[in-house]
Amino acid sequence: MTDERGLYLLLHPNGSKYWRLRYSFEGKERLLALGVYPDVSLAEARERREQARRHIANGVDPGVLKKASKRSSKTILENTFEAIAREWYIKHSKNWVAYHGDRILRRLEKDVFPWIGSHPIANLTPPDLLSVLRRIEDRGALESAHRVQQYCGQIFRYAVATGRAERDVTADLRGALPPAQVKSFAAILNPQKLGQLLRAIHGYEGSFVTKCALRLAPLVFVRPGELRKAEWSEINLELAEWNIPAEKMKMRQPHLVPLCKQAVEILRDLYPLTGEGKYLFPCVRTTSRPMSDNTINSALKRLGYDSTEMSTHGFRATARTLLDEILGIRPDIIEHQLAHAVKDPNGRAYNRTTHLDARREMMQKWADYLDQLVEGAKVVPLQMVGK
Repeated sequence: MTDERGLYLLLHPNGSKYWRLRYSFEGKERLLALGVYPDVSLAEARERREQARRHIANGVDPGVLKKASKRSSKTILENTFEAIAREWYIKHSKNWVAYHGDRILRRLEKDVFPWIGSHPIANLTPPDLLSVLRRIEDRGALESAHRVQQYCGQIFRYAVATGRAERDVTADLRGALPPAQVKSFAAILNPQKLGQLLRAIHGYEGSFVTKCALRLAPLVFVRPGELRKAEWSEINLELAEWNIPAEKMKMRQPHLVPLCKQAVEILRDLYPLTGEGKYLFPCVRTTSRPMSDNTINSALKRLGYDSTEMSTHGFRATARTLLDEILGIRPDIIEHQLAHAVKDPNGRAYNRTTHLDARREMMQKWADYLDQLVEGAKVVPLQMVGK
């Protein structure tokens, strides 16, 4: 159905109706889509026709202009803060432990994307980002605000490196937030109090699986997630070793834990109960998942130790402190067993078997020392490893 000056309504057999403009540019006949009827009325279609004719009069092909506008809109959508943040996340999350990556994405989705996610990253200013951080600060989550600022800085630097932004605006926010007070995980560092805790663990009357996890935690002092996700396929009881794969480790490097005699005994007692499954410490409801991240902390609370006095993660601080101060172990050997980033004099990362003999000796002496604390020993002779 023709109108005038090249405008017509194209009717399809299925009932759909499309506005079209037939025009000539540089001696060639061309066609321009102007929208769908009735979403675009006749009056609006005529206005779009006149706008196209004005472009033609100025030497601009309205068809080419429309394509350029679409490309520009697509570029804007691809270069929003959220789009680039998700691209950055996909690039880097494969190098993170799963729970760490999930936590980063949750923080971005909750605290950042709703406010600046749809904005082109190149147009964002320091005040734009500061307003986001202030919202987090105002709810009392100052440490989270600092972490979000760090994540945003990494996203901006990624955008700069890929040509989507000119600079990292988070650099201008230095000092804008008050410093966050870093909270350490609660840990018992007094030998006498540690002995009391160990005796309480030996008397735990809850689930046997949970009791085994409680007893093993101070002997291996790995991170809580590494302990609760331990799999039988990683355990070699004959060699007394626990090989944790890189994907489970915070530093994304495989880690070897020498198992003392006491740890092997605990695992041999546990095997008849959970050895046919995947996990050493499966979830109560289903063996296809490990126990929850709060199970051991809840058990400690049941024993009378709340989060301000002792935590699962606190066994690491306990071991680090007492191995150094009481047993006189070399700090670098302790750090290796804690799976911290320790490098040799040439700046190269040590592999998982570095100082293995010394670490194996240390783990056994540590377990024997804990047994003495359980028995109430007050005097422990200084024993050196690696000195």
